[in-house]
Amino acid sequence: MPRGGHARGGRRASPTSLRANLADWTVLPAEGREADPPPFPLLDPSPREAELWAALWAKPQAIEWERLGLEIEVGLYVRNLAAAELPGALAARSTLVRQYGDSLGLSAAGMRAHRWVIGRAADEARPTPTTPARSARERMYVVRDLGDDEATE
Repeated sequence: MPRGGHARGGRRASPTSLRANLADWTVLPAEGREADPPPFPLLDPSPREAELWAALWAKPQAIEWERLGLEIEVGLYVRNLAAAELPGALAARSTLVRQYGDSLGLSAAGMRAHRWVIGRAADEARPTPTTPARSARERMYVVRDLGDDEATE
């Protein structure tokens, strides 16, 4: 009998679908957002909230948050994350933080839902082999048998 729908229900995407439909995905620069963070939108940020705020606005996802005007949502995430870090925080707070993270594209599932992918860094070159790969036969070598005389010394 069918049951209720789920946010991530349905058929699993083909592993090659990202390559086939890359035009449908937003490629975020690996370097992240380079501008200064916007002002914190909520009242009286704590030092920890200010630290989290600055770190989050340097991430690649921040480019899309800025485009979509999600400053308040990011601020609410920061406030709840800082509160969830405190000893004795309720589990419901951690659940809320995870949900906020997903909706802001901070998790793999959230990035997939937004169809965001982080591109290669400008200074990240593809690895090139420095020497040609050796065959298995070339990598084999003979281990010398020490015998009884040398093994007891």
